[in-house]
Amino acid sequence: MALSDELRDLYQQVILDHSKNPRNHGELTGDCVHVHGDNPTCGDEIDMWVKFGPEGQVEDIKFIGQGCAISQASASMMTVKVKGTEGAKAKAMLEDFRHVVLGDAPVKDEDALGELILLEGVQKFPQRVKCAMLGWRALEQAMGEVKISTDA
Repeated sequence: MALSDELRDLYQQVILDHSKNPRNHGELTGDCVHVHGDNPTCGDEIDMWVKFGPEGQVEDIKFIGQGCAISQASASMMTVKVKGTEGAKAKAMLEDFRHVVLGDAPVKDEDALGELILLEGVQKFPQRVKCAMLGWRALEQAMGEVKISTDA
């Protein structure tokens, strides 16, 4: 099997695993920000709850949603990576992930994104970029509501 086939298989396995068994799935109660996002072109939807700490860190994050494997897997993978991170780092990851799926600029910290890098194949299918970005846009909206600092 060629390397490209191995990567394709890994990509498919990771995406399917996260879409069928999403991490941080569910709702949060109490002092948290709730946002709703949707992709009207394909019908994907997400509700996200984020609990921010006093310094803007993502203390907890959960989501529920419906849609394609890409949108649900991306949201699941994102919650795993941003949970427990400082607000500025979460924003930097958001920008890096945007570059991954758009292919428009170099990624500054691939290690921070981990397996999210596997979603770079989405850039070949522009209609799927919105699917991959759905959860990230919800996180960005939640961070905007609490005015997360971009200082590192």
